[in-house]
Amino acid sequence: MTVFEEKTLPTQDEAQSTQLNSDSSDSDTNTISWDGHQDPENPFNWPISRKWALTCLAAFTTFLTMMNGTIITVGHIEISDLFHVTEKSFPNSYWPVTTWAIGGAFSALFILPISEDFGTRPVFLGTYLTLICFLIPQAVAQNFATLVVTRFFAGACVAILANTAAGVVGNLWETEYARTIPVSLYILGYMSGSSMGPVMGAAIYQSLGWRWISYMQIIWFGALFPIYYFFFYESRGSAILERRARKMRKNGASVRAEDEKPTSKLNFQSLWVSSTRPIILVMTEPVLFVSTMWSAFTVGTLFIFTQSVEQVFIGLYGWSVSQTGFVQCSIVIGECIGWSLNFISRKLYFASASRNTEIPGVPIPEARLYMAVLGGVFGISGGMFTYAWTSYPSIPWIAPAISLALVGAGSVLVVAGVSDYVVDAYSQYAGSAMGAVATGENIFSAFLPLATMSMYNTLGYNWASTLLAFVSLVLSLIPTLMFVWGKEVRARSPFMNEMIKNAAKKNADLV
Repeated sequence: MTVFEEKTLPTQDEAQSTQLNSDSSDSDTNTISWDGHQDPENPFNWPISRKWALTCLAAFTTFLTMMNGTIITVGHIEISDLFHVTEKSFPNSYWPVTTWAIGGAFSALFILPISEDFGTRPVFLGTYLTLICFLIPQAVAQNFATLVVTRFFAGACVAILANTAAGVVGNLWETEYARTIPVSLYILGYMSGSSMGPVMGAAIYQSLGWRWISYMQIIWFGALFPIYYFFFYESRGSAILERRARKMRKNGASVRAEDEKPTSKLNFQSLWVSSTRPIILVMTEPVLFVSTMWSAFTVGTLFIFTQSVEQVFIGLYGWSVSQTGFVQCSIVIGECIGWSLNFISRKLYFASASRNTEIPGVPIPEARLYMAVLGGVFGISGGMFTYAWTSYPSIPWIAPAISLALVGAGSVLVVAGVSDYVVDAYSQYAGSAMGAVATGENIFSAFLPLATMSMYNTLGYNWASTLLAFVSLVLSLIPTLMFVWGKEVRARSPFMNEMIKNAAKKNADLV
């Protein structure tokens, strides 16, 4: 999931005109910044059409790359037969998806902190080509181990690409209000990509076989590369300033850009801090722990469907594997509906500023969770309950399919609400906080579906889904406590206190 940088975005007031300021470490080296409030190279000042074009391209990239995680699941029977993988008592064929998710968790903790020192464009293009390279051995694999290992690195690449796309949103949209819709669009791409994987995989598998699932990805990723090369512009402000400084240095000027690092050597101490802080935060902050569990379970539920939908619809209606892949399109439809409800969430959040007694004029952080709780209770829990008790051969297949759509709608509301809330509540530590959430989501996606086969075989279709519904209901109701005691909880947290101080200071400056 999204990994935000742990620094506040510069405002237009802070974007001073280009000037040469004395550098503290070298009196002969000067620092350059933006050329006034309307500097056209500042991403905040780009034309609105260019901003939306790049935002939509980033969201589409997230959607396309996230499909890579689940697209292979529909071919598991043929893969198991070819490589002699047994699935009698354990879904061993799911290991390529498990290692894919583990690769994403590893990347979020250790690789992304390094990549943040570079611009979005070189990181994105380099990782994009690397992903294509790891798709090739998947297509021609001669043993199961090749799939398991290469999928780990593919998952790591997808995590970098998705988070780089998320970073584009923060680079382009300056205000919190302006970022709301672009962020929700990114989350829709993130969620629907995972759900669309089995649908797209079923279409390819039915006509061409499982190897063509990887071949087709190589084709479309390769065909799209020229578009990314020419239109995925550098959007990180610091990288643009560094490029400007390098050009000036070629002309003989002794300058450097703001935040430009004097050396490119890897700082292992900084890497260790950035990698361990998410773990420390999630273990010491109850609010972050619950938020991580809630979002992680929600994302894990979507991955569970790659296993349970096949079991349920084959067992009840005698469908083929391809047909069970197609029915998961209902989840994607639900996710699109959930995204549209984010407009209501946006309105409720900013309207809460009028009744904020803690910091008047600033929206209440917990207002981010209003629609998330409704989505969790009525969408995910309600959808899982109806999915459970419409799982009878006598009930038409459309009933459990509608239930899947309810879960899809609720999942987008929950993940979007949790992401926004964590960023608001942990302010300058948002990067580490979201790193914890992203790691939790990948871990649940990796291991939760491994228990699906045993759970549905042991408990039955009805009670297995009911159990998931109860877990989701509890996780959705716990955050309601923050509606009453949110102010007191934030006051006791040294990390969340930073948000209060920053918001108060910013509000005072505006006044």
